Amino acid sequence: MRGGLRQRLRAAGAGEVVPGVRLAALLALATAAFLAAFWTLAEVQPPPAAWGVPSFGPFVSVGIVAWLAWLVAAASLLLVAPGRPARLGITVAVLATTAVPVASLVADVGRPPLYVLVPQLALGALALAADTRSPLPARALPTVAALGGAATASVMVGQSYWGWYGWTAEQLLPATGGVLLAVAVLLAVGLTMRQDRRGQWAVVALFTPIGLLNVHILAGMVDGLGGAPRPTHPTMVATALVVGLLGPALLPIMVALRRHRTPALAASCPTCGAHG
Repeated sequence: MRGGLRQRLRAAGAGEVVPGVRLAALLALATAAFLAAFWTLAEVQPPPAAWGVPSFGPFVSVGIVAWLAWLVAAASLLLVAPGRPARLGITVAVLATTAVPVASLVADVGRPPLYVLVPQLALGALALAADTRSPLPARALPTVAALGGAATASVMVGQSYWGWYGWTAEQLLPATGGVLLAVAVLLAVGLTMRQDRRGQWAVVALFTPIGLLNVHILAGMVDGLGGAPRPTHPTMVATALVVGLLGPALLPIMVALRRHRTPALAASCPTCGAHG
């Protein structure tokens, strides 16, 4: 099936789609690891017991399980033999993130907001396409990003409880999405200068996670708040649904447009070169 898909993409003049998606998947995994490391340090600052706010043991919420799973996935890509173990680690992290809302209801404990979990799921779904047999520097990128997330959290979080993710998520997620977009665009420009279109397809593949990371800004614009970080919840849900539906459809649309612009090549004899 993969071979047939590659042949059809080559025939459409879009043979760089699969390598581009793999590049986007590596960037998505690095972003997910950065956020997971940040939230892990944030989780160790629970509210005071006198407040009566339910917590998950010594942590703010049950989300700590998902964040630790992402850190293990990032480390497995670097430390464990590349291939199935690394992909299994990413799959477990995606499943753990999906299970957080259910576990929160069952155990009656807090959880991260959905606008924190949904972008993480989008990043994880894309990260499943990562090339786990890539060179060592590429496989080390998620671990380096996780260290960067921990360093960022150590500066921002401090020693005080700052409110169930709250304003931190509203500031951190759009900033992370902006950095991800900037890195992807710079890679696309650099690769295009070398006649390599992988970066362009990577930008298209990253549309959904970048949009979900910026859902506060997009929903605020819809509400007429000029990108304000506190739009109404119905607007946020509708904006997330639009981004979630439009993003996956964008890649096949771009492939179809590429095929429409690519002239068909006449078949030729491999011996004499005559066109059939």
